[in-house]
Amino acid sequence: MRDTARKVEEKYFSNLATHVEFLPVEWRSKLTLDGDTVDSITPDKVRGLRDMLNSSAMDIMYYTSPLYRDELVKGLQQELNRLYSLFCSRNPEFEEKGGKVSIVSHSLGCVITYDIMTGWNPVRLYEQLLQKEEEELEERWMSYEEQRLLEELYITKQRLREIEERLHELKASTISKPPVLKFKVENFFCMGSPLAVFLALRGIRPGSSGSQDHILPRTICNRLLNIFHPTDPVAYRLEPLILKHYSNISPVQIHWYNTANPLPYEHMKPSFLNPSKEPTSAPDPESASAAPSPTTSPVMVRRHYGESITNIGKASILGAASIGKGLGGMLFSRFGRSSATPQTMETGKDGPEGDEKKATTAGTPPLPHSSSGFLEPTVELEHRIDFELREGLVESRYWSAVTSHTAYWSSLDIALFLLTFMYKQDQEETDKSNLDTI
Repeated sequence: MRDTARKVEEKYFSNLATHVEFLPVEWRSKLTLDGDTVDSITPDKVRGLRDMLNSSAMDIMYYTSPLYRDELVKGLQQELNRLYSLFCSRNPEFEEKGGKVSIVSHSLGCVITYDIMTGWNPVRLYEQLLQKEEEELEERWMSYEEQRLLEELYITKQRLREIEERLHELKASTISKPPVLKFKVENFFCMGSPLAVFLALRGIRPGSSGSQDHILPRTICNRLLNIFHPTDPVAYRLEPLILKHYSNISPVQIHWYNTANPLPYEHMKPSFLNPSKEPTSAPDPESASAAPSPTTSPVMVRRHYGESITNIGKASILGAASIGKGLGGMLFSRFGRSSATPQTMETGKDGPEGDEKKATTAGTPPLPHSSSGFLEPTVELEHRIDFELREGLVESRYWSAVTSHTAYWSSLDIALFLLTFMYKQDQEETDKSNLDTI
């Protein structure tokens, strides 16, 4: 990703004074977890495929286990803070000049990073469930003995909360608790992310406001962006968790890296998906007659062909199969045996939204509006969150489903997308000064 971004930066952003630096966060190899127990119980046949599954599926199981979750969270949190402190010590002018930090996460790394930023903990969910059970108990008929015991339990819990609060206040007065992360996150890029599923299972449901605050407060992170390939089986959309009717609105299409003069992302109008799902009986899902799925973008006329992420994936999958440990197998297939998840990116300023030098891809052509399935069609998101890569000319969507999840790191389309948002403020200021000069 660093090499790919550098090529894009030289081509499109060389006129800007600031620079984006990519720092890989390698944290997984330092964790002990279960030692080599899982490795020892893995059969030897098709070992490469098994290692790749262990690298992805096993880490999700580790993360949902109460034994290992804290170790995963603390491992990533400490490495993020260590890298940031090291970078600032070597670049003292970074903080002085208002340098900003963005995080790029992949797959499970998106969930772990989200939980670090928001401080989410399953213990809190357990307390909410207990409270709900108490409310249900109060509503039903109870004997005198049950009522007496329930009142006693309520008083005891109330007393326990008071003691905990006093203890917390005492600790806070003597020791000031440092922030979880030593930096404010400007952009949080999620690639091939299952975060939406985790949030849905935690009880997050769509609201009536189009604010990102519904799932990630702007005070914690200025901008959340969810990037996915349409055939990536691990990736899910986030926008329908904020406003339900966005399940019938197409994700924003990411421009090909070699497109000339593209329409800036903030000017792309929402377009509606065909609500009918792909017929399950169709023998060829790629046939032209197949209706587009509500969770993927409609079929588009492709005038400008960029790279196919699937073609990159063919090389990636071979590298991924040889990796064996941790998230690295699925997440950092281009980096040999590295087993990191998220990757922080430092930049002197925010980044630009759409490079004016590039092309005329004027968004997705709108489809006829169907009122069915729309709760509040007038409500729109403050900012679009779901961004979908365009499909290349691929042989099979099934092959694409295997390779697309590991191929984000080397995509020129994604590199341009990331730099576009990180250089947004710089680009706008440069364009404004150019206009003033004219």
